[in-house]
Amino acid sequence: MELNYDEIRRIYRLEKNTSKLVEVPEDFFYSLADFIVQEKENYFDSMKDLNFGKARGFTNLKKMVEEILSLRQKKILSKALVASKTSEENEEIMSSEEKKLFDEMLKVLNSHNSLIESVFVGKKKTVKEKDLNKVLVRILSDVPSFIGTDMKEYGPYKKNEKVKLPPKIAKLFVSRKIGEKV
Repeated sequence: MELNYDEIRRIYRLEKNTSKLVEVPEDFFYSLADFIVQEKENYFDSMKDLNFGKARGFTNLKKMVEEILSLRQKKILSKALVASKTSEENEEIMSSEEKKLFDEMLKVLNSHNSLIESVFVGKKKTVKEKDLNKVLVRILSDVPSFIGTDMKEYGPYKKNEKVKLPPKIAKLFVSRKIGEKV
């Protein structure tokens, strides 16, 4: 996607005026970086020519882009928080870098939620102790959510995702070739 001032202004307006993420292409950050490099060169040329109008334009662009990125970051964090409570994940309108942020935040929040859950259940095991009894498995194909033998819900898991599973479930995944030990 080729970005220009009009497209950035459109994204900026929409990000400011809605609580939902504005749809951007997967390569949004690469396109944005290319556009900013080009505009930065124009900015330096305008400084040589003492054209302060163009210089102000670049300053405004920088502020607009910083605010877009800040707003998107807040919305992604909010989406991750909601997803950690509802298990509803929707990464369709995020760039690839934002999807990575979302996935990492979701993992952190899910880990924290399990700590909170252990407080209410009254277990004395810490999260680290619980993880010692689990096996790290890389998922080889998409797996829908399911109820394990311990009556807890697991998944859904995506291909190439690494997850910690109870030994019995990990062994089942490996034997059925839907997972491999890491």
